[in-house]
Amino acid sequence: MTIRRGIPPLVLLLLLVACTAEEPSPVRLDTVRRAPVTEVVEAPATVTARATGTLRSPAGGTIEKLYVRDGQKVDKGEILARIDSPQAEEQLKQARAAERAASRGGSPPRLGTGAPGLRLASGLTVKTDPRVRRGFAKARAAVREVDDPKVRKQLLATLDAAEAQHRAHQEALARAARSLTESLNRALSSALGQVTSQMSAGLGGLSTSMASLRAASLSQAKAAVTVARTTVDGLTIKAPFDGVVTLGRTSGGGAPDLSALLPPGASGAAQLPASASGSSGSGTPVAVGVPVAAGDTIVTVTDVSELTLSADVDETDVLLVKPGIEAEAELDAVPAGVYTAEVTGVGVTPGETSTGGTSYPVQLSLGSGTFDDGSRAPIPKPGMSAVVRLIVRESPDALAVPASAIVTSGRDSVVWTVRDGVAERRVVKLGAQGESMVEILSGLSLGERVVVRGADTVRQGRPLP
Repeated sequence: MTIRRGIPPLVLLLLLVACTAEEPSPVRLDTVRRAPVTEVVEAPATVTARATGTLRSPAGGTIEKLYVRDGQKVDKGEILARIDSPQAEEQLKQARAAERAASRGGSPPRLGTGAPGLRLASGLTVKTDPRVRRGFAKARAAVREVDDPKVRKQLLATLDAAEAQHRAHQEALARAARSLTESLNRALSSALGQVTSQMSAGLGGLSTSMASLRAASLSQAKAAVTVARTTVDGLTIKAPFDGVVTLGRTSGGGAPDLSALLPPGASGAAQLPASASGSSGSGTPVAVGVPVAAGDTIVTVTDVSELTLSADVDETDVLLVKPGIEAEAELDAVPAGVYTAEVTGVGVTPGETSTGGTSYPVQLSLGSGTFDDGSRAPIPKPGMSAVVRLIVRESPDALAVPASAIVTSGRDSVVWTVRDGVAERRVVKLGAQGESMVEILSGLSLGERVVVRGADTVRQGRPLP
């Protein structure tokens, strides 16, 4: 019997069918339809308290008494601790003594302003020199002995004229002397007046300066008393508001510190963010009898009556975030728990993301949380990490396509559609962009077919099923 070798007819037929069958197309289509679209922005966040007050020691000393313990709830104004500081008490005593000394200084002496008088004698009179008078007398006696009456008369007339002329010269000289004296007196009085005025102004300014200096000294002394008294008052540490107490840690030094001279805040408290309180740092635990230095953290009070979220939103999304936007928060510490939240403010100070980008702070109020089964989630604690999902845009009945249909081409958003059985490129305008669906504002019509898979293989005019 002859055995024929070859391919059985049935196998051959199957091979021919397999070779001639077309490979399945990588392109898949979907339809433009109406659907709700919600756009969500995710951002990392941290749970924050309503307020945190870090209360520090205003001066060096020792902890005299503690009235609270860690985790205890306190009311505003409640005494939390007392610090014994002889140094602060001594400073207050010295400041009060300085104030009393400045107050006893009295008023400055009043300096006189009267102008001194100075005047030259001007009582010059006409007096004939005795020698001249004796000369005229001898001449008259000699003339009287002349026998000739006529000659005698002429000589006497000449003597009278000479004596009258001499007297006139003396009077003119006296007038000139009086005029010169009066001129000198006027000039001297004017000069003395100017000097006196300048001296009076200088002495008045000195008097004013002395009064101002004394007033400044008294004011400085009073300010020193206020600072010292505030420091002593701050040794009794009180709660600035209702909250929960966390005892801080001291440096354990207890040595005098110049910062004790600075005016502290109310009740010796410096209001700082929780991140800056330093209450968790290393050091000596707060306890009665432990020495403290000025500025050591004694107690931190945290108001947890209202919790908030502080989120960092990327710069590419922050312009979509507005106050009043609703959000959901998921906490790392509460798996499967979802908390309600609402945006209360959007900051303008840029920050840096973990990847080196730019972000902006967004504040949200934090509501209650629930688990998947509807049970209530626990109340978070400040400092816990979270992820917020901000609902920035929502369209309940949008003209939408699957998100996979959108192709980015430069600045354009492009969709491939089917027109008369071939591919057609369309530029579209997008609205809300959800995870699975995207809103189309223009460029497509309801019911059109679009490519949702394999768009990278599609070319203009290519036949599509």
